[in-house]
Formats: sequence, C-alpha cells, structure tokens
Amino acid sequence: MTSPVLYHASEGVATITLNRPEVLNALNADLLRELRAAVDRAADDASVRAVVLTGAGRGFSSGADLAARQNAGGEMADSGALLRERYHPLILKLREMPKPVISAVNGVAAGAGMSIALAADVVLAAKSASFLQAFSKIGLVPDAGSTYFVPRYAGEMRARALAILAEKIDAEEAQRIGLVWKVHADDALQAEAGKMAHHLASMPTFAYGLIKQALNASSGNDLAAQLELEASQQSLACRSEDFREGVAAFVGKRPPQFKGR
Repeated sequence: MTSPVLYHASEGVATITLNRPEVLNALNADLLRELRAAVDRAADDASVRAVVLTGAGRGFSSGADLAARQNAGGEMADSGALLRERYHPLILKLREMPKPVISAVNGVAAGAGMSIALAADVVLAAKSASFLQAFSKIGLVPDAGSTYFVPRYAGEMRARALAILAEKIDAEEAQRIGLVWKVHADDALQAEAGKMAHHLASMPTFAYGLIKQALNASSGNDLAAQLELEASQQSLACRSEDFREGVAAFVGKRPPQFKGR
C-alpha cells in the first residue's frame, strides 16, 4: 500500500510530500497521522535544518476528505474534536519547530489544506496554484488556523471576504495580498523550493528558531514585552556558535560555516 505521506531527507533538508494525488491530497485520518509523524521526525532530527512541505500530483491539498468521513459513519463526526486531535498539534508543531518550513503549493490549496500551507514560515506557489477558503460553501467555519493566519497576512477585510464569499484566488492574487512570498513557473517550483531550503539549511538555523519564537509571540505582546523578548532572544543568539562563526567569517572575509547551534 502506498504511503499517504512521503519523507525524504538529504543534505540538511527534509521534504515531506502529501501523497494522495488521486483525490488532490484530501486530508483523511491516515494522511494526517503520517503527516504529524513526518513533521515530528523532521523536528527531532538534528541533521535536518530546513523543511519543505508539498503535494504530489496536481494539488497541494483539497482539504478535509469529506467523502471518507461521511462513508465512515453516516452522520458526520464532531469536527471540533477532530480538529483538536488531528490538526491542532500539527499546526502548532509547524509553527513552533525551531527550523524554517517552506510550503511549496503546487496546485489547489483549499480549506484545511490552505491552512496547512499557511502554517509554514515561507509560502511559495506555482503559477497555476490556487487558494480557497472553502468552509462556508458547506456551512462550516474556517479552521486549522485560517482565522489566525489570513487576517495577519492579508488584512482583516480580505480575510472576511475570503472566508464569507469563499471565492477562489489564483497564485498571483495570493501573492499580491500577502499570502504567498513568491510565485514560480509550475515546472520550476520544486527546484526553487529545494534551492531555498538548502540555502536556509546552510545558514544560522539556531537564530531561525529564536526568530520564529519571537514572531509567534509578537501578536500577543505589547511593545514593551516584545522589546524584552527580543533582548532575551538576542542574549541567547550572541552566545551561539553560529554567531561566533558569523563574526569570525565577516572579520576574516571568508564564507561562514554555520552548524545550527
């Protein structure tokens, strides 16, 4: 049986691929369980210093596999319980792991599939990719972090319109409103994502972990608290091997050799 999630690690980069292409990588229990395991594996592996998350076939993810849920038991299960059990730990792990995460959106990213894509630190998209807050079309509320990520990236008015109107937007519009960092040609997306990930893996990844912590905390802090957090994080960063190597390389006019510690 083909695994619903593929994992490959090489040269400091873990590539995690959603692998149900026949249903546009719709999210069922098996896929979510293996995706969480793959993310945990990347987080725990000290040799992995950057992560790429993408989808096999024509799509990133079409969102929750509603057909599978309906067929499994007639009446739909409690979605809130499923979110707490399957999605919330995954989203939090992607945001909190002290390594940069790139999502390479290669087609449709809808519903919770869009939420997972936006949980990455950097979102890249193929030119043919699309984004859809599909929830209201079936009488549901945006979940898996969409009501957190979309207002912060695109602004509240756009977040409200995307959630309520449930209109699909293309990659270039997603980039224009701040949901996507860069758009690449379809046949170049994976190479560009890999190139970025390998570059990040060679950089001072200890500092990246501190940067993620500071950014994650910023929305809940006032200015004074955030200034104090920055100072505390900087104290940690300046005691790192990466910082010493960065300064030595700058003074010695040579390329740095960062180790992520």
